[in-house]
Amino acid sequence: MALTDPLGDMLTRIRNGQRAKKDSVVTPASKLRANVLEVLKREGYIRGYSEEELAGHAGLRVELKYFEGQPAIKHVARVSKPGRRVYSGSSDLPRVRNGLGIVIVSTPKGVLSDAEARDQNVGGEVLAEVF
Repeated sequence: MALTDPLGDMLTRIRNGQRAKKDSVVTPASKLRANVLEVLKREGYIRGYSEEELAGHAGLRVELKYFEGQPAIKHVARVSKPGRRVYSGSSDLPRVRNGLGIVIVSTPKGVLSDAEARDQNVGGEVLAEVF
């Protein structure tokens, strides 16, 4: 079965893994997924990620992060979906929980958090929101 939203699939695996108190989850690899994981790592929502082999294909192992037994990620949701893309300029980027969360944005300068995109004055496709 073909996967229509690979990024949404990865975010769902992270969400389900944290609800099940897993140490790590595995997802198929792609450049976009790796870039989104890099933003999550920079912002402190995951401990890290590594590449590994999955049944002959490249995969990514995401090490989940917990604080006092609670998941570091309280909410993760896909904003721009295959059926409805959401774009935003640098001045119009949404704020999540009044700045406590982040929005992950795909820009011409790469995949960035909303704060990084505002600093570099670039907009783009709003991929996901995390807090």
